[in-house]
Amino acid sequence: MSHRVRVRRVYDGVERDRAVRVLVDRVWPRGVRKDDLSLDDWAKDLAPSTDLRKWYAHDVDRFAEFRRRYRAELDAPPGRSALRELRDRARGRALTLLTATKDVEHSHAAVLAELLSAPDDDPAG
Repeated sequence: MSHRVRVRRVYDGVERDRAVRVLVDRVWPRGVRKDDLSLDDWAKDLAPSTDLRKWYAHDVDRFAEFRRRYRAELDAPPGRSALRELRDRARGRALTLLTATKDVEHSHAAVLAELLSAPDDDPAG
């Protein structure tokens, strides 16, 4: 995927652009009505497993290991398939990954953006 991938918080409001907007959290964000989010898809299968999410607990000191474990989850067949579907859906368009996470820089959405921004022939992507 050679085009722009951005990460935004669901609470930051809707940007009016032509980007494909995909929620990448496993659980629907608190206090957000489905009609207010303006999204194209909800890719629950791209979220980290519950066990990994609980282990990480948004502890920045664990981010490097979280990133490694999460990428391993995405490298398993279900993760690879979900990534391929998202790439296909956004082909030729900008992509906005939506998350409720407060620290976007140290989130699964940031790891996803990194993977999705890699060239299609990149083995990590």
